Amino acid sequence: MGLNEVSSGERLHIGFFGMRNAGKSSLVNAFTGQKLSVVSDVKGTTTDPVKKAMELLPLGPVLIIDTPGIDDEGALGEMRVEKAREILSKTDIAILVCDAQKGVTEADNSLIEIFNEKKIPYVIAFNKSDLLEKEEESKDNTVYVSALTGKNIDLLKNAVASLCKVKGEEKYIVSDLISEGDVVVLVTPIDESAPKGRLILPQQQTIRDILDKGAIAVTTQVYSLSKTLQSLKEKPRMVITDSQAFGKVSQLVPEDIPLTSFSILFARYKGELQSLIEGAKALETLSDGDRVLISEGCTHHRQCGDIGTVKMPLWIKNFSGKEITFDFTSGGEFPQDLSEYKLVVHCGGCMLNEREMKSRQEKAQKDKIPMVNYGMAIAHMNGILKRSLEVFDK
Repeated sequence: MGLNEVSSGERLHIGFFGMRNAGKSSLVNAFTGQKLSVVSDVKGTTTDPVKKAMELLPLGPVLIIDTPGIDDEGALGEMRVEKAREILSKTDIAILVCDAQKGVTEADNSLIEIFNEKKIPYVIAFNKSDLLEKEEESKDNTVYVSALTGKNIDLLKNAVASLCKVKGEEKYIVSDLISEGDVVVLVTPIDESAPKGRLILPQQQTIRDILDKGAIAVTTQVYSLSKTLQSLKEKPRMVITDSQAFGKVSQLVPEDIPLTSFSILFARYKGELQSLIEGAKALETLSDGDRVLISEGCTHHRQCGDIGTVKMPLWIKNFSGKEITFDFTSGGEFPQDLSEYKLVVHCGGCMLNEREMKSRQEKAQKDKIPMVNYGMAIAHMNGILKRSLEVFDK
């Protein structure tokens, strides 16, 4: 990801859904002004979701997703349909593309039911409206468009923009907890699992949020943390650490300096903080033979000291003193049925948008399986979870 790019997790996810040959891909191309998807008169040309991050007026940074037709046939078709349905868990706004001459079909209505069930705002785009004998009026959440002629494409964009949720409160990573001129110390270990030549996304975003507040970000590593604190004329407003270093950092930071982690800040920023706190307590209830799912929202090359597949299982085994069985998922993989697990341990979710992270939490809640993220799990296992949450007490 380039330095000035917006991460996919921060972009508005717009999904195009509908039956084969309704003209989804043609409409995606017209909507974006780019040839993102292959267009053909042959049904089922789009075989896998096509994604494109871009800037789109008047919406700003978005992720456009073109999905396979929901009426695809055969065993392979069923797999494609399932892929399309998976996209719903991360869709902020849906565009249901219907053939204007055929109207809303039974398959389209089944999608509308899912939109309503998942509370996904949607617009119905009646494509190929240039073929209608009588011109229909666009109103409410229906727009008559033509990917071929460009008719009402701007109207469709404005309809989507109107569905962007109005935020009652602006979300912040940390800037609402600090004041202009405050010093915030960030502990960012550079070890074998750190990406070469750059900071990971949560660290980048936190630094930017601090700078936007007019505060001062001081970045250091664990081995130089004590010297960093001693060099400051005044004690910092808080220390934020990478979760993996929680244990060591908590011993180095005096009790009168607030301490938390990037992972915990992002739990508040993207998920339901309280439910993840409750999930941490489940670490104390593990028994021999229990299964634990460790899930990460991104895919990356596994290192010998990888936190998800190496460190976390070891820490959990040592903390619980039990023989635990671990399963691992990454990227877009996440089980539909979590009932076989005693606990789900998830990464901070920096590469997932808010809807997908909450969708995963809702799946866990539906199956009554506790879920905790890395930062809270590590803090709890080090006996410092209570301290790490005190930064939110204002």
